[in-house]
Amino acid sequence: MWKGVFPAVTTKFTTDDTLDHKEMERCFALQMEAGSDGLIVCGSLGEGFMLSHEERLAVLKTAQSVAGSKPVLLTIAEAATRDAAELARKAAKAGAAGLMVVPSPIYHTNPEETVATLSAVAQAGDLPVMIYSNRVAYRVDVTVEIMEKLAADKRFVAVKESSDDIRRTTEILSHFGDRFDVFTGVDNLALEALAMGAVGWVAGLVVAFPRETVAIYRLAKAGRWNEARAIYRWFRPLLDLDVSTYLVQNIKLVEALELGSTEHVRMPRMPLSGENRKRVEQVVRDALAARPALPDLSQLAA
Repeated sequence: MWKGVFPAVTTKFTTDDTLDHKEMERCFALQMEAGSDGLIVCGSLGEGFMLSHEERLAVLKTAQSVAGSKPVLLTIAEAATRDAAELARKAAKAGAAGLMVVPSPIYHTNPEETVATLSAVAQAGDLPVMIYSNRVAYRVDVTVEIMEKLAADKRFVAVKESSDDIRRTTEILSHFGDRFDVFTGVDNLALEALAMGAVGWVAGLVVAFPRETVAIYRLAKAGRWNEARAIYRWFRPLLDLDVSTYLVQNIKLVEALELGSTEHVRMPRMPLSGENRKRVEQVVRDALAARPALPDLSQLAA
């Protein structure tokens, strides 16, 4: 159902901590122009936990206005299943193409609770669901055994595989075949996952480097591995910034340096300073100094 590059876009704020829809429109449009295949809003990188339901729906609306016919997914990540279900219903009413659902970001659910929570949210929204499996950040691992219990519900169409174990992609595909669309959710494991059969990439650094991200994906899918590897190796120091406690600040700084965007984050986060800032700035300078020329992708399928 879904495939390709789905940017996990950042949420833009003004200096007075309100949503900056104009800047989001500009930045989201850059993703579409580069050939991204959809958008995911209000996830971890999108500071969804810091947003009210009304703000998340407003970001969804802005993304929909830019994406046109391409799918826009709203992330559902609530402490209480009741609240997650309510947001899922609101997302459906707002015309979301689907949901990316975190089982529980606060309480670490056991397998039975994980299945019950994901099922309740899927039923409430009655939309296609991408399961967000991220045992590193959220301590809840959606294993093959758990996915087996969800497979009978056709609303579960995809999984964002962020376990940080590249073997998991193969395990899912070997067990389920094409039952689930497998997306890689770890930027610095993306090419490895694509090589193992993942059909999509929920990407982070794409927000600052959309053309390079799309190029890696399309070259990989076309079997042009040497070209994909060359860009990926250049990209790796930047992609590593996604795997950090400071991923939001890291990536917003990269957006500011590359796209002239803003770094405003919602407290308790604060923009990078000191050595952390110097390190990211150096990574960006080094990358820009060696930025590769991209091949013509016009003949490659999206």
